[in-house]
Amino acid sequence: EVQLVESGGGLVQAGGSLRLSCAASGFTFDDYAIGWFRQAPGKEREGVSCISSSDSNTYYPDSVKGRFTIASDNAKNTVYLQMNSLKPEDTAVYYCAAGVGGCGYEYDYWGQGTQVTVSP
Repeated sequence: EVQLVESGGGLVQAGGSLRLSCAASGFTFDDYAIGWFRQAPGKEREGVSCISSSDSNTYYPDSVKGRFTIASDNAKNTVYLQMNSLKPEDTAVYYCAAGVGGCGYEYDYWGQGTQVTVSP
């Protein structure tokens, strides 16, 4: 059974940090790109980071560049998203997803999400 389980969300004050984890099982982790997405109430889902399986390249939109860092521990089948200098506009449900096609392509598997709330 394929599983992606996010953890590490919570409530933090603006300027604080959180580290999200995405634990994967049930598929060949090394063959998949892992992306992080977020969705705030009333807003469209937004990609916030991705790490490529083929070359470990990472990708970030301008909204989080310099504040968020994605990293993969292939021995643990886990991808982390370190989020620093958090802002209230980072409040959202954060999801991880796995895609065999690579970053920027369709994702095959999705987690259930973890809530991140940043207070002013």
